[in-house]
Amino acid sequence: MKWAPRGYGGNRPSPESIKQEGWRAQGVLVIEVDDQRLTWPERELVRQLGERLYGDKQNQREGRHE
Repeated sequence: MKWAPRGYGGNRPSPESIKQEGWRAQGVLVIEVDDQRLTWPERELVRQLGERLYGDKQNQREGRHE
């Protein structure tokens, strides 16, 4: 008989459903910069917001945590 701790069995929620729940419950928005459901101006706005808040994606150094 196999036993798994509570929360480790069953089906995992999809990433999309986790994003939806985060938005609905906490107002957290997770957007992929290349999400094809968005128009080009919307994707550009997402990119600009990301760069303003977190810096240029291209200038990050790998393995560095601050």
